Amino acid sequence: MEEREDQVEGRNSVTELLKSGKDINKLYVQKGERQGSINEIIKLAKEKRVVIVETEKNKLDQMSETGKHQGVIAIVPPFAYCDVDDILEDAKSKNENPFIIILDGIEDNHNLGSIIRTAECAGVHGIIIPKRRSALVNATTNKTSAGAVEYMKVARVSNLTETIKYLKENDIWVYGTDMDAKEYYNEQKYNSGVALVIGSEGFGMSRLVKENCDFLIKIPMRGKINSLNASVSAGIVMYEVMKQRNV
Repeated sequence: MEEREDQVEGRNSVTELLKSGKDINKLYVQKGERQGSINEIIKLAKEKRVVIVETEKNKLDQMSETGKHQGVIAIVPPFAYCDVDDILEDAKSKNENPFIIILDGIEDNHNLGSIIRTAECAGVHGIIIPKRRSALVNATTNKTSAGAVEYMKVARVSNLTETIKYLKENDIWVYGTDMDAKEYYNEQKYNSGVALVIGSEGFGMSRLVKENCDFLIKIPMRGKINSLNASVSAGIVMYEVMKQRNV
């Protein structure tokens, strides 16, 4: 069965897509007066010989999955997920200790996109998501990531617990974020291979994933609300890892 096409929406996301050199089947651009970055997008598309289709705004509105297409939608082949070994190889090729994010039950595409955006900025080599109970990379994810999806390796796996065991065999320490943990995130040392597990906002990590973490860490809370948005939690710990590695 032939896989359906995906789409990338919004000026930032489409610009990064064009710069990444990935395949684009077709580019829909809104008819009418054009100002700002849309002209650069059209120029890049022509340079790369992408088929450009001028389209009325109402047609783009109907096509849009995000509701924020900003006058441009790219039709692309389905997102190419990678293998876990591809992530490990990327770290090896850069002569760096692996830095991996594992998402356990993140079902909101906006959260996934935000995490991918921060991960790309923080030097993460790849993100691992489960095939079940997880948001996928789609137009909303891409738009929220501001195009960072085009530069981030994302692996989909059947079993997170088995994947965690495999990472441990490859000298990677696994840190799970858990509000009931005894230690704070900034009390740990992250100078070897690191896999950071972020659980869902409602339920946290699943039991088996939690049991297989080497360390459980938490973020200090002083307000009346005792939990942060998953993408914010991920960002705080990611930058602690990056800070320690850049010292």
